Amino acid sequence: MAAKSDYSCSVCRDIFKDPVLLSCGHSFCTACLQQWWRQKRIQECPVCKEIHSTDHLPRNLAMRNLCEAFTRQRASKRKRTSSGYEDLCGLHAQLKLFCLECQEPVCVVCRDSEEHNNHSFRPIDEAALDRKEEVQKSLKPLQEKLEVLDEVKKKSERTAIYIKAQLQYTEIQIKKQFKKLHQFLQEEEEARITTLREEGQQKSQMVKAKIEGLNRDILTLSNNIRDIEEELRAEHISFLQNYKTTMERVQFTLQAPHLVSGPLIDEAKHLGNLTFRVWNKMKDIVSYTPVILDPNTAGRNLILSEDLTCVIFGEAPCLSELPPDNPERFAQCPLVVGSEGFNSGTHSWDVQVGDNFGADWDVGLLAESYTRKGKGKGEHYTIRLEEGIYTAWSLLRKTTVSLKQAPQRIRVQLDWNEGKLSFSDPDTDTCIHTFTHTFTETLFPYILSISETVPLAIFTSGDQCDMMMMMTTVFKGEYYSVL
Repeated sequence: MAAKSDYSCSVCRDIFKDPVLLSCGHSFCTACLQQWWRQKRIQECPVCKEIHSTDHLPRNLAMRNLCEAFTRQRASKRKRTSSGYEDLCGLHAQLKLFCLECQEPVCVVCRDSEEHNNHSFRPIDEAALDRKEEVQKSLKPLQEKLEVLDEVKKKSERTAIYIKAQLQYTEIQIKKQFKKLHQFLQEEEEARITTLREEGQQKSQMVKAKIEGLNRDILTLSNNIRDIEEELRAEHISFLQNYKTTMERVQFTLQAPHLVSGPLIDEAKHLGNLTFRVWNKMKDIVSYTPVILDPNTAGRNLILSEDLTCVIFGEAPCLSELPPDNPERFAQCPLVVGSEGFNSGTHSWDVQVGDNFGADWDVGLLAESYTRKGKGKGEHYTIRLEEGIYTAWSLLRKTTVSLKQAPQRIRVQLDWNEGKLSFSDPDTDTCIHTFTHTFTETLFPYILSISETVPLAIFTSGDQCDMMMMMTTVFKGEYYSVL
């Protein structure tokens, strides 16, 4: 009786499916041969490497019939007994052994065949238990991986929902900002057109008054000329009798006419450097902040202002979607970092801490490699207020700082190239602490806050505006929540 290998395709090592016969005499599954040729990009026999110049593949009907008969014979290997079904070898007897080399059940007759010569065997039950245990052990990591994949999928789905919320919110904020600019430009346009029209009306009235005066002079002079011409046509006696009056009319004089000075619109005043003057005026309604906070890094229970420069600790019920636990976010710490880091040059900014003496906060910089999950670890430099005590922290040490009065704002000055980082009180011109270190990583500004009363805000060094009033206005309901 033929063995399984006699009916197996050399490519897939399984029983032929729709076999075709090459001119070299070798047979293969149709799909296997076509796939082989696509991969090799040359029509050669997978066994003897003979090149075939035609795409026509004649069916091997004889081999197909033999394979179908062999498959039916194998399918009848189970027979009905009084106790149920027995597994039988497709060729000989009941399957009671397991070939360790071939990794398949065999009967005692197959064991002694040439196909299994010098192979090792185990009883079916013993081999099944060992392999079930082996598969069970191998299955556990797959199950764990499936759980991990399922959890990542759920987080990704939540992230997708949150992205939609972010998209909607950010679009609203962009429109709001541009609406302010549009309103400013519209008001500025209206004001300048009003000024232009007022000047036009004034100049028009002035020229109109001049024209009216000229009309009166023209009328008077015309009447005088008409009267003189009538006297000239009169009889000599009558003319001589009115001679003196006629001469008075001839000698009638009017003020010499002249054009009005500056009657035209001053186009240069209205159009000269128009866009520059509008832009220069626009600076009064816009501001630049050297550090913008990144809401995608903010720990939970932190609320950011719309312009991403102020932060306060608390709960904001306005966002329905919780932020995802993305890799950049500080999961267990009320901390937020700047959107851009520094790896060269000098940088300076102020952080308004206000009357937060009763609340804890950190102001400083941390390295890009600082861990953001669990308890953060890594290179950092900060001034901290904790339980009423000011301290300077770095990765290597902690230093207590003595201050005569609580600062309202902290000025941060970084010289990355020189390896110098200073914290000071700009209101009293007092240095709080200076770190010196050879920086090798990108440093990100950060703020940690647990104050529920007064927000912490970043603004340009030297800005003398009333920041606390501004921040109070910012947080009257207009904020960005990262809850």
